[in-house]
Amino acid sequence: MTAHLPTRSRLVHDSLRAAGIAGDIVVLPDAASTAPLAAAALGVEVGAIANSLVFWSDGEPLLVMTSGAHRVDTAALAERLGRTSIKRATPEQVREATGQAIGGVAPTGHPSPLTTIVDEDLAQYPEIWAAGGTPHTVFPLTFDELVRLTSGTVAKVD
Repeated sequence: MTAHLPTRSRLVHDSLRAAGIAGDIVVLPDAASTAPLAAAALGVEVGAIANSLVFWSDGEPLLVMTSGAHRVDTAALAERLGRTSIKRATPEQVREATGQAIGGVAPTGHPSPLTTIVDEDLAQYPEIWAAGGTPHTVFPLTFDELVRLTSGTVAKVD
């Protein structure tokens, strides 16, 4: 059933099933490495795309699942979380933390769990879409499933 999926996406699929999430990974014909590209490919609002952004904060990776309609205010988020700073992770740090490349980072399927923040504004959408481990793969889930899947902390990120 998953033989058609890239290796990274199979790991994501297995994590989804282990968490009891039924959404199937969809392989897109073209890369959808940004929220606007993913939204256009899926025919959904850009805000319904759950961007997986990896930051470096206080010596560890921090995954922020934000609505595609938002930019993360790292200074405000650091203050809300009581962290010294939050900075964009380098491509190497992203790959090391997630096993995935920028543009296709899924909220799951990582070598080890990441501290995760989930944008509270994603809750307004009955269905959201997240990357499936590559820039060509995505999958649907609900806000509650995303929070449960990531063991995330819901917060304002913009």
